[in-house]
Amino acid sequence: MTQWTSAVGATQLARQLTAQTRPQGPGVRKPPAYRALADGIRLLVLEGRVPVAARLPAERELALSLSVSRTTVAAAYEALRAEGFLESRRGAGSWTAVPAGNPLPARGLEPLPPESLGSMIDLGTAALPAPEPWLTRAVQGALEELPPYAHTHGDYPAGLPALRQMLADRYSERGIPTMPEQIMVTTGAMGAMDAICHLFAGRGERIAVESPSYANILQLMREAGARLVPVAMAEGLTGWDLPRWRQVLRDAAPRLAYVVADFHNPTGALADEDQRRRLVDAARSAGTVLVVDETMSELHLDDAMEMPRRVCAFDPAGSTVLTVGSASKAFWAGMRIGWVRAAPDVIRSLVSARAYADLGTPVLEQLAVNWLMGTGGWEEAVSLRRAQARENRDALVAAVRRELPDWEFDVPDGGLTLWVRTGGLSGSRLAEVGERVGVRVPSGPRFGVDGAFEGYVRLPFTVGGPVAEEAAVRLAAAARLVATGASTGTEAPRTFVA
Repeated sequence: MTQWTSAVGATQLARQLTAQTRPQGPGVRKPPAYRALADGIRLLVLEGRVPVAARLPAERELALSLSVSRTTVAAAYEALRAEGFLESRRGAGSWTAVPAGNPLPARGLEPLPPESLGSMIDLGTAALPAPEPWLTRAVQGALEELPPYAHTHGDYPAGLPALRQMLADRYSERGIPTMPEQIMVTTGAMGAMDAICHLFAGRGERIAVESPSYANILQLMREAGARLVPVAMAEGLTGWDLPRWRQVLRDAAPRLAYVVADFHNPTGALADEDQRRRLVDAARSAGTVLVVDETMSELHLDDAMEMPRRVCAFDPAGSTVLTVGSASKAFWAGMRIGWVRAAPDVIRSLVSARAYADLGTPVLEQLAVNWLMGTGGWEEAVSLRRAQARENRDALVAAVRRELPDWEFDVPDGGLTLWVRTGGLSGSRLAEVGERVGVRVPSGPRFGVDGAFEGYVRLPFTVGGPVAEEAAVRLAAAARLVATGASTGTEAPRTFVA
Protein backbone atom coordinates (compact mmCIF):
# COMPACT_ATOMS: atom_id res chain seq x y z
CA MET A 1 0.00 0.00 0.00
CA THR A 2 1.47 3.39 -0.99
CA GLN A 3 1.96 6.09 1.65
CA TRP A 4 1.60 9.08 -0.66
CA THR A 5 -1.68 10.75 -1.60
CA SER A 6 -0.58 13.12 -4.38
CA ALA A 7 2.40 13.62 -6.68
CA VAL A 8 4.60 16.55 -7.68
CA GLY A 9 6.08 16.49 -11.18
CA ALA A 10 9.76 17.21 -11.82
CA THR A 11 9.05 20.27 -13.96
CA GLN A 12 6.65 21.76 -11.40
CA LEU A 13 9.05 21.17 -8.49
CA ALA A 14 11.98 22.60 -10.45
CA ARG A 15 9.95 25.73 -11.24
CA GLN A 16 9.06 26.24 -7.58
CA LEU A 17 12.66 25.70 -6.47
CA THR A 18 14.04 28.06 -9.10
CA ALA A 19 11.60 30.79 -8.04
CA GLN A 20 13.00 30.56 -4.49
CA THR A 21 16.56 31.33 -5.59
CA ARG A 22 17.63 34.89 -4.81
CA PRO A 23 20.96 36.60 -5.58
CA GLN A 24 23.42 36.43 -2.67
CA GLY A 25 25.51 39.38 -1.61
CA PRO A 26 29.26 39.37 -0.99
CA GLY A 27 30.47 37.46 2.05
CA VAL A 28 27.40 35.21 2.26
CA ARG A 29 28.25 31.57 2.81
CA LYS A 30 27.09 29.50 -0.15
CA PRO A 31 25.88 26.07 0.98
CA PRO A 32 26.72 22.90 -0.93
CA ALA A 33 24.37 22.26 -3.87
CA TYR A 34 22.71 19.27 -2.19
CA ARG A 35 22.12 21.30 1.00
CA ALA A 36 20.57 24.19 -0.92
CA LEU A 37 18.27 21.72 -2.72
CA ALA A 38 17.26 20.01 0.53
CA ASP A 39 16.58 23.38 2.18
CA GLY A 40 14.47 24.49 -0.79
CA ILE A 41 12.27 21.38 -0.69
CA ARG A 42 11.97 21.63 3.10
CA LEU A 43 10.75 25.24 2.79
CA LEU A 44 8.16 24.26 0.20
CA VAL A 45 6.84 21.60 2.57
CA LEU A 46 6.86 23.89 5.63
CA GLU A 47 4.89 26.53 3.72
CA GLY A 48 2.37 24.00 2.43
CA ARG A 49 3.23 24.73 -1.22
CA VAL A 50 4.25 21.09 -1.61
CA PRO A 51 1.71 19.00 0.34
CA VAL A 52 2.65 16.51 3.02
CA ALA A 53 2.46 12.93 1.67
CA ALA A 54 3.19 14.12 -1.88
CA ARG A 55 5.32 11.78 -3.99
CA LEU A 56 8.46 13.53 -5.20
CA PRO A 57 9.94 12.89 -8.66
CA ALA A 58 12.57 10.23 -9.11
CA GLU A 59 16.16 11.38 -8.59
CA ARG A 60 17.05 11.14 -12.28
CA GLU A 61 13.94 13.11 -13.39
CA LEU A 62 14.54 15.95 -10.93
CA ALA A 63 18.23 16.08 -11.78
CA LEU A 64 17.40 16.56 -15.46
CA SER A 65 14.84 19.29 -14.74
CA LEU A 66 17.28 21.17 -12.46
CA SER A 67 20.36 20.53 -14.64
CA VAL A 68 22.30 19.10 -11.68
CA SER A 69 23.88 15.72 -11.09
CA ARG A 70 21.85 12.79 -9.86
CA THR A 71 24.32 12.57 -6.95
CA THR A 72 23.24 16.04 -5.82
CA VAL A 73 19.56 15.05 -5.79
CA ALA A 74 20.30 11.75 -4.04
CA ALA A 75 22.27 13.55 -1.32
CA ALA A 76 19.46 16.11 -0.88
CA TYR A 77 16.85 13.36 -0.53
CA GLU A 78 19.06 11.57 1.99
CA ALA A 79 19.40 14.76 4.05
CA LEU A 80 15.63 15.23 4.02
CA ARG A 81 15.11 11.64 5.14
CA ALA A 82 17.55 12.17 8.02
CA GLU A 83 15.64 15.30 9.10
CA GLY A 84 12.23 13.61 8.90
CA PHE A 85 10.95 15.56 5.89
CA LEU A 86 11.05 12.61 3.49
CA GLU A 87 10.09 8.95 3.67
CA SER A 88 10.91 6.30 1.11
CA ARG A 89 10.17 2.68 0.36
CA ARG A 90 11.58 0.52 -2.40
CA GLY A 91 9.06 0.26 -5.21
CA ALA A 92 6.89 3.09 -3.84
CA GLY A 93 9.27 6.02 -4.24
CA SER A 94 9.80 8.94 -1.85
CA TRP A 95 7.18 11.21 -0.39
CA THR A 96 7.14 14.32 1.80
CA ALA A 97 6.59 14.18 5.55
CA VAL A 98 6.99 16.33 8.64
CA PRO A 99 9.11 15.32 11.66
CA ALA A 100 7.34 14.10 14.77
CA GLY A 101 6.21 17.02 16.90
CA ASN A 102 6.09 19.52 14.03
CA PRO A 103 2.67 21.00 13.18
CA LEU A 104 1.33 20.24 9.75
CA PRO A 105 1.96 23.19 7.44
CA ALA A 106 -1.07 25.28 6.57
CA ARG A 107 -2.03 25.77 2.93
CA GLY A 108 -3.60 29.12 3.73
CA LEU A 109 -3.25 31.79 6.39
CA GLU A 110 -4.77 30.27 9.49
CA PRO A 111 -4.78 32.37 12.70
CA LEU A 112 -2.53 31.46 15.58
CA PRO A 113 -4.27 29.96 18.62
CA PRO A 114 -4.73 32.64 21.33
CA GLU A 115 -2.39 30.83 23.72
CA SER A 116 0.53 31.41 21.32
CA LEU A 117 0.16 35.18 21.25
CA GLY A 118 2.25 35.87 24.37
CA SER A 119 5.55 35.05 22.68
CA MET A 120 4.65 35.37 18.98
CA ILE A 121 3.59 38.53 17.17
CA ASP A 122 1.10 37.33 14.56
CA LEU A 123 1.28 39.17 11.25
CA GLY A 124 -0.17 36.19 9.41
CA THR A 125 -3.84 37.13 9.62
CA ALA A 126 -5.27 40.42 8.36
CA ALA A 127 -7.95 40.74 11.02
CA LEU A 128 -8.54 43.14 13.91
CA PRO A 129 -10.23 42.65 17.30
CA ALA A 130 -13.96 43.38 17.50
CA PRO A 131 -14.97 47.06 17.64
CA GLU A 132 -16.61 47.17 21.03
CA PRO A 133 -19.10 48.04 22.38
CA TRP A 134 -20.80 47.34 19.06
CA LEU A 135 -20.29 43.58 19.06
CA THR A 136 -21.91 43.23 22.48
CA ARG A 137 -24.76 45.57 21.56
CA ALA A 138 -25.38 43.70 18.30
CA VAL A 139 -25.57 40.33 20.05
CA GLN A 140 -27.91 41.74 22.69
CA GLY A 141 -30.12 43.22 19.98
CA ALA A 142 -30.10 39.90 18.14
CA LEU A 143 -31.17 38.02 21.26
CA GLU A 144 -34.16 40.30 21.62
CA GLU A 145 -35.23 39.50 18.06
CA LEU A 146 -34.52 35.77 18.26
CA PRO A 147 -37.72 34.32 19.89
CA PRO A 148 -39.90 34.25 16.73
CA TYR A 149 -37.16 32.45 14.80
CA ALA A 150 -36.69 29.93 17.60
CA HIS A 151 -40.16 28.55 16.82
CA THR A 152 -39.03 27.61 13.27
CA HIS A 153 -36.64 24.90 12.03
CA GLY A 154 -33.92 27.58 11.75
CA ASP A 155 -32.72 26.66 8.25
CA TYR A 156 -32.71 29.59 5.82
CA PRO A 157 -30.61 28.49 2.82
CA ALA A 158 -30.85 31.90 1.14
CA GLY A 159 -30.49 33.81 4.41
CA LEU A 160 -32.97 35.52 6.72
CA PRO A 161 -35.48 37.52 4.67
CA ALA A 162 -34.89 40.58 6.86
CA LEU A 163 -31.13 40.56 6.25
CA ARG A 164 -31.52 39.91 2.51
CA GLN A 165 -33.82 42.94 2.34
CA MET A 166 -31.38 45.01 4.39
CA LEU A 167 -28.44 44.18 2.13
CA ALA A 168 -30.50 44.79 -1.02
CA ASP A 169 -31.56 48.19 0.32
CA ARG A 170 -27.94 49.15 1.01
CA TYR A 171 -26.99 48.44 -2.61
CA SER A 172 -30.02 50.36 -3.83
CA GLU A 173 -29.05 53.36 -1.67
CA ARG A 174 -25.70 53.38 -3.50
CA GLY A 175 -27.49 53.72 -6.84
CA ILE A 176 -27.46 49.99 -7.70
CA PRO A 177 -31.10 48.82 -7.75
CA THR A 178 -31.23 45.46 -5.99
CA MET A 179 -34.00 43.08 -4.95
CA PRO A 180 -33.71 40.66 -2.03
CA GLU A 181 -33.98 37.88 -4.61
CA GLN A 182 -30.51 38.98 -5.77
CA ILE A 183 -28.95 38.28 -2.36
CA MET A 184 -27.81 35.05 -0.71
CA VAL A 185 -26.37 35.19 2.81
CA THR A 186 -23.38 32.87 3.33
CA THR A 187 -21.05 31.73 6.09
CA GLY A 188 -18.40 34.36 5.45
CA ALA A 189 -16.85 35.37 2.14
CA MET A 190 -15.08 32.01 1.96
CA GLY A 191 -18.46 30.29 2.06
CA ALA A 192 -19.63 32.51 -0.78
CA MET A 193 -16.54 31.75 -2.89
CA ASP A 194 -16.82 28.03 -2.21
CA ALA A 195 -20.44 28.01 -3.43
CA ILE A 196 -19.56 30.03 -6.55
CA CYS A 197 -16.60 27.82 -7.46
CA HIS A 198 -18.64 24.65 -7.12
CA LEU A 199 -21.44 26.06 -9.26
CA PHE A 200 -19.37 27.67 -12.03
CA ALA A 201 -15.93 26.09 -12.04
CA GLY A 202 -15.86 22.32 -12.09
CA ARG A 203 -12.63 20.37 -12.03
CA GLY A 204 -10.33 21.47 -14.82
CA GLU A 205 -12.09 24.78 -15.49
CA ARG A 206 -9.93 27.89 -15.89
CA ILE A 207 -10.19 30.75 -13.39
CA ALA A 208 -8.33 34.00 -14.08
CA VAL A 209 -6.88 35.54 -10.92
CA GLU A 210 -4.90 38.63 -10.10
CA SER A 211 -1.21 37.99 -9.52
CA PRO A 212 -0.68 38.28 -6.60
CA SER A 213 -4.04 37.45 -5.02
CA TYR A 214 -5.56 36.40 -1.71
CA ALA A 215 -3.87 33.19 -0.59
CA ASN A 216 -6.85 31.44 1.00
CA ILE A 217 -9.03 31.96 -2.08
CA LEU A 218 -6.25 30.66 -4.36
CA GLN A 219 -6.01 27.52 -2.25
CA LEU A 220 -9.80 27.06 -2.23
CA MET A 221 -9.76 27.18 -6.04
CA ARG A 222 -6.87 24.73 -6.28
CA GLU A 223 -8.64 22.25 -4.03
CA ALA A 224 -11.75 22.59 -6.20
CA GLY A 225 -9.61 21.40 -9.11
CA ALA A 226 -9.51 24.70 -10.99
CA ARG A 227 -6.72 25.70 -13.37
CA LEU A 228 -5.53 29.11 -12.26
CA VAL A 229 -4.55 31.66 -14.91
CA PRO A 230 -2.54 34.50 -13.30
CA VAL A 231 -2.87 38.09 -14.56
CA ALA A 232 -0.19 40.48 -13.31
CA MET A 233 -1.28 43.57 -11.40
CA ALA A 234 -0.19 47.00 -12.61
CA GLU A 235 2.77 48.60 -10.86
CA GLY A 236 2.26 50.22 -7.47
CA LEU A 237 -1.26 50.93 -6.27
CA THR A 238 -2.76 51.73 -9.68
CA GLY A 239 -5.01 48.67 -9.93
CA TRP A 240 -5.35 46.36 -12.91
CA ASP A 241 -3.37 46.03 -16.12
CA LEU A 242 -6.34 46.14 -18.52
CA PRO A 243 -4.45 45.14 -21.71
CA ARG A 244 -3.28 41.96 -19.96
CA TRP A 245 -6.78 41.26 -18.68
CA ARG A 246 -8.28 41.64 -22.15
CA GLN A 247 -5.65 39.30 -23.59
CA VAL A 248 -6.20 36.61 -20.95
CA LEU A 249 -9.99 36.78 -21.21
CA ARG A 250 -9.76 36.53 -24.99
CA ASP A 251 -7.07 33.82 -25.27
CA ALA A 252 -7.69 31.63 -22.20
CA ALA A 253 -11.51 32.03 -22.13
CA PRO A 254 -11.71 31.39 -18.35
CA ARG A 255 -15.07 30.38 -16.92
CA LEU A 256 -14.54 32.66 -13.91
CA ALA A 257 -12.35 35.62 -13.03
CA TYR A 258 -11.72 36.61 -9.40
CA VAL A 259 -10.69 40.18 -8.52
CA VAL A 260 -10.44 42.48 -5.49
CA ALA A 261 -11.18 46.00 -6.73
CA ASP A 262 -11.11 47.81 -3.38
CA PHE A 263 -7.80 47.86 -1.48
CA HIS A 264 -6.60 44.66 -3.02
CA ASN A 265 -5.31 41.89 -0.78
CA PRO A 266 -2.29 41.81 -0.60
CA THR A 267 -1.11 44.91 -2.54
CA GLY A 268 -3.62 47.50 -1.29
CA ALA A 269 -4.31 48.69 -4.87
CA LEU A 270 -7.57 50.49 -5.65
CA ALA A 271 -9.02 50.11 -9.15
CA ASP A 272 -10.43 53.34 -10.52
CA GLU A 273 -13.89 53.71 -12.02
CA ASP A 274 -12.73 53.52 -15.63
CA GLN A 275 -10.82 50.29 -14.96
CA ARG A 276 -13.94 48.79 -13.39
CA ARG A 277 -16.12 49.67 -16.37
CA ARG A 278 -13.59 48.34 -18.88
CA LEU A 279 -13.04 45.06 -17.02
CA VAL A 280 -16.78 44.40 -16.83
CA ASP A 281 -17.08 45.08 -20.57
CA ALA A 282 -14.18 42.72 -21.32
CA ALA A 283 -15.63 39.95 -19.14
CA ARG A 284 -19.06 40.32 -20.74
CA SER A 285 -17.55 40.12 -24.24
CA ALA A 286 -15.54 37.00 -23.32
CA GLY A 287 -18.48 35.24 -21.62
CA THR A 288 -16.53 35.14 -18.33
CA VAL A 289 -18.29 35.47 -14.97
CA LEU A 290 -16.51 38.19 -12.99
CA VAL A 291 -16.43 37.53 -9.23
CA VAL A 292 -15.68 40.73 -7.32
CA ASP A 293 -14.53 40.49 -3.70
CA GLU A 294 -15.76 43.59 -1.82
CA THR A 295 -14.67 42.56 1.67
CA MET A 296 -12.29 45.55 1.99
CA SER A 297 -14.56 48.10 0.31
CA GLU A 298 -15.52 50.01 3.47
CA LEU A 299 -11.98 50.25 4.82
CA HIS A 300 -10.91 53.52 3.19
CA LEU A 301 -8.71 55.22 5.77
CA ASP A 302 -9.09 58.82 4.60
CA ASP A 303 -12.52 60.01 5.68
CA ALA A 304 -12.58 62.61 2.89
CA MET A 305 -11.76 60.05 0.22
CA GLU A 306 -14.29 59.66 -2.61
CA MET A 307 -14.57 55.98 -3.50
CA PRO A 308 -15.27 54.83 -7.08
CA ARG A 309 -18.60 53.19 -7.79
CA ARG A 310 -18.92 49.50 -6.98
CA VAL A 311 -18.07 47.15 -9.85
CA CYS A 312 -21.63 45.81 -9.92
CA ALA A 313 -22.83 49.32 -10.81
CA PHE A 314 -21.68 48.50 -14.34
CA ASP A 315 -23.76 45.28 -14.38
CA PRO A 316 -26.71 45.95 -12.06
CA ALA A 317 -28.66 42.90 -13.27
CA GLY A 318 -25.85 40.68 -11.95
CA SER A 319 -25.55 38.43 -15.00
CA THR A 320 -21.82 39.09 -15.51
CA VAL A 321 -20.72 40.40 -12.10
CA LEU A 322 -21.10 38.31 -8.95
CA THR A 323 -20.36 40.43 -5.88
CA VAL A 324 -19.06 38.91 -2.65
CA GLY A 325 -19.30 40.90 0.58
CA SER A 326 -18.59 40.15 4.20
CA ALA A 327 -18.74 41.49 7.75
CA SER A 328 -15.37 39.91 8.59
CA LYS A 329 -12.95 42.70 7.58
CA ALA A 330 -15.12 45.75 8.12
CA PHE A 331 -16.53 44.54 11.45
CA TRP A 332 -15.04 41.37 12.97
CA ALA A 333 -13.70 38.08 11.59
CA GLY A 334 -15.60 36.18 14.27
CA MET A 335 -18.86 37.39 12.75
CA ARG A 336 -18.96 34.79 9.97
CA ILE A 337 -21.52 36.53 7.79
CA GLY A 338 -20.97 36.99 4.06
CA TRP A 339 -23.20 37.44 1.05
CA VAL A 340 -23.43 37.15 -2.72
CA ARG A 341 -25.19 39.65 -4.98
CA ALA A 342 -26.07 38.27 -8.42
CA ALA A 343 -28.93 37.75 -10.85
CA PRO A 344 -31.97 36.02 -9.27
CA ASP A 345 -31.50 32.86 -11.34
CA VAL A 346 -27.86 32.62 -10.20
CA ILE A 347 -28.93 33.05 -6.60
CA ARG A 348 -31.53 30.29 -6.98
CA SER A 349 -28.87 27.94 -8.36
CA LEU A 350 -26.49 28.77 -5.53
CA VAL A 351 -29.23 28.19 -2.95
CA SER A 352 -30.17 24.84 -4.51
CA ALA A 353 -26.56 23.67 -4.50
CA ARG A 354 -26.18 24.75 -0.88
CA ALA A 355 -28.56 22.04 0.31
CA TYR A 356 -25.64 19.59 -0.03
CA ALA A 357 -23.24 21.78 1.94
CA ASP A 358 -24.27 23.68 5.09
CA LEU A 359 -28.04 24.31 4.62
CA GLY A 360 -27.71 27.88 5.87
CA THR A 361 -25.92 30.46 7.98
CA PRO A 362 -26.40 30.75 11.78
CA VAL A 363 -29.50 32.76 12.60
CA LEU A 364 -28.15 34.66 15.62
CA GLU A 365 -25.19 36.10 13.69
CA GLN A 366 -27.50 37.16 10.85
CA LEU A 367 -29.76 38.93 13.32
CA ALA A 368 -26.74 40.69 14.83
CA VAL A 369 -25.58 42.04 11.46
CA ASN A 370 -29.13 43.04 10.59
CA TRP A 371 -29.40 44.90 13.92
CA LEU A 372 -26.13 46.74 13.25
CA MET A 373 -27.15 47.82 9.77
CA GLY A 374 -30.63 48.82 10.82
CA THR A 375 -29.67 50.97 13.82
CA GLY A 376 -26.63 52.88 12.53
CA GLY A 377 -24.34 50.72 14.65
CA TRP A 378 -22.62 49.40 11.50
CA GLU A 379 -21.45 52.89 10.48
CA GLU A 380 -20.25 53.63 14.00
CA ALA A 381 -18.37 50.33 14.23
CA VAL A 382 -16.77 50.73 10.80
CA SER A 383 -15.65 54.24 11.75
CA LEU A 384 -13.87 52.78 14.79
CA ARG A 385 -12.34 50.11 12.60
CA ARG A 386 -10.99 52.70 10.15
CA ALA A 387 -9.44 54.77 12.92
CA GLN A 388 -7.75 51.72 14.42
CA ALA A 389 -6.46 50.50 11.05
CA ARG A 390 -5.16 53.98 10.15
CA GLU A 391 -3.28 54.28 13.45
CA ASN A 392 -1.82 50.79 13.06
CA ARG A 393 -0.81 51.43 9.44
CA ASP A 394 1.08 54.58 10.34
CA ALA A 395 2.86 52.89 13.25
CA LEU A 396 3.89 49.85 11.21
CA VAL A 397 5.05 51.93 8.24
CA ALA A 398 7.24 54.09 10.49
CA ALA A 399 8.70 51.07 12.30
CA VAL A 400 9.52 49.11 9.14
CA ARG A 401 11.08 52.14 7.46
CA ARG A 402 13.28 52.68 10.51
CA GLU A 403 14.36 49.06 11.07
CA LEU A 404 14.41 47.86 7.44
CA PRO A 405 15.22 50.86 5.23
CA ASP A 406 16.05 48.64 2.23
CA TRP A 407 12.54 47.17 2.11
CA GLU A 408 10.21 48.81 -0.40
CA PHE A 409 6.44 49.29 -0.37
CA ASP A 410 3.69 51.72 -1.32
CA VAL A 411 1.41 52.92 1.47
CA PRO A 412 -2.23 52.15 0.56
CA ASP A 413 -5.15 54.46 1.30
CA GLY A 414 -7.20 51.64 2.75
CA GLY A 415 -7.52 47.95 3.44
CA LEU A 416 -5.36 46.10 5.95
CA THR A 417 -2.14 45.07 4.20
CA LEU A 418 1.30 46.23 3.03
CA TRP A 419 2.91 44.34 0.14
CA VAL A 420 6.62 44.57 0.81
CA ARG A 421 9.63 43.90 -1.45
CA THR A 422 12.33 42.49 0.84
CA GLY A 423 15.51 43.86 -0.70
CA GLY A 424 16.46 40.64 -2.48
CA LEU A 425 15.90 38.33 0.51
CA SER A 426 13.83 35.16 0.22
CA GLY A 427 10.34 35.69 1.59
CA SER A 428 10.07 31.97 2.34
CA ARG A 429 13.22 32.01 4.44
CA LEU A 430 12.14 35.19 6.21
CA ALA A 431 8.87 33.48 7.13
CA GLU A 432 10.70 30.41 8.42
CA VAL A 433 13.27 32.34 10.47
CA GLY A 434 10.65 34.83 11.65
CA GLU A 435 8.79 32.03 13.43
CA ARG A 436 11.95 31.33 15.43
CA VAL A 437 12.58 34.93 16.44
CA GLY A 438 8.96 35.51 17.42
CA VAL A 439 7.18 37.12 14.46
CA ARG A 440 4.88 35.29 12.10
CA VAL A 441 4.66 36.65 8.57
CA PRO A 442 3.40 35.04 5.34
CA SER A 443 5.81 34.91 2.42
CA GLY A 444 5.04 36.25 -1.03
CA PRO A 445 4.71 32.89 -2.82
CA ARG A 446 1.56 32.12 -0.85
CA PHE A 447 -0.13 34.88 -2.83
CA GLY A 448 1.12 33.76 -6.22
CA VAL A 449 0.85 30.88 -8.63
CA ASP A 450 3.73 28.40 -9.08
CA GLY A 451 6.23 30.03 -6.74
CA ALA A 452 5.97 33.66 -7.85
CA PHE A 453 6.80 36.58 -5.50
CA GLU A 454 9.62 34.95 -3.59
CA GLY A 455 11.07 38.41 -2.92
CA TYR A 456 7.99 39.66 -1.02
CA VAL A 457 6.16 39.35 2.29
CA ARG A 458 2.73 40.61 3.30
CA LEU A 459 2.52 42.74 6.44
CA PRO A 460 -1.01 43.42 7.72
CA PHE A 461 -1.42 46.51 9.85
CA THR A 462 -3.27 44.70 12.60
CA VAL A 463 -0.86 45.69 15.39
CA GLY A 464 0.16 49.17 16.46
CA GLY A 465 2.18 51.13 18.98
CA PRO A 466 4.94 49.21 20.81
CA VAL A 467 3.80 45.91 19.26
CA ALA A 468 4.36 47.26 15.74
CA GLU A 469 7.79 48.52 16.76
CA GLU A 470 8.73 45.15 18.26
CA ALA A 471 7.43 43.34 15.17
CA ALA A 472 9.75 45.43 12.99
CA VAL A 473 12.70 44.73 15.32
CA ARG A 474 12.06 40.99 15.07
CA LEU A 475 11.67 41.17 11.30
CA ALA A 476 15.01 42.99 11.10
CA ALA A 477 16.60 40.23 13.21
CA ALA A 478 15.17 37.60 10.86
CA ALA A 479 16.42 39.56 7.84
CA ARG A 480 19.96 39.67 9.26
CA LEU A 481 19.96 35.92 9.80
CA VAL A 482 18.72 35.25 6.27
CA ALA A 483 21.14 37.75 4.71
CA THR A 484 24.15 36.17 6.43
CA GLY A 485 23.15 32.63 5.52
CA ALA A 486 22.39 31.76 9.13
CA SER A 487 18.76 30.85 8.50
CA THR A 488 19.18 27.32 9.82
CA GLY A 489 20.06 28.60 13.28
CA THR A 490 17.64 29.17 16.13
CA GLU A 491 16.98 32.17 18.29
CA ALA A 492 14.49 32.13 21.12
CA PRO A 493 11.69 34.67 20.80
CA ARG A 494 11.22 37.22 23.56
CA THR A 495 7.92 37.21 25.37
CA PHE A 496 6.06 40.41 24.53
CA VAL A 497 3.20 41.79 26.54
CA ALA A 498 1.13 44.44 24.75
